[in-house]
Amino acid sequence: MKELVEYVAKELVDDPSQVHVRVVRNSRALVVLELRVAPDDMGRIIGRNGRVANAIRSLLQVMGERRGKRVTLDIV
Repeated sequence: MKELVEYVAKELVDDPSQVHVRVVRNSRALVVLELRVAPDDMGRIIGRNGRVANAIRSLLQVMGERRGKRVTLDIV
């Protein structure tokens, strides 16, 4: 899941070297991923009205359901 978020984010931003994904909490049923990007690229990750961020979260939700986990994405 971490690799998916990292790949998608790197493809969207202008400066892929500033993309960092970290697993903050990983319990049996809950995984929290924290995404950090350069301040100039924040708008590209969030998208208009949060559409891009919600699309990434939807992908993670599907992956989590297949693995029996809840996954959340925090954009920092």
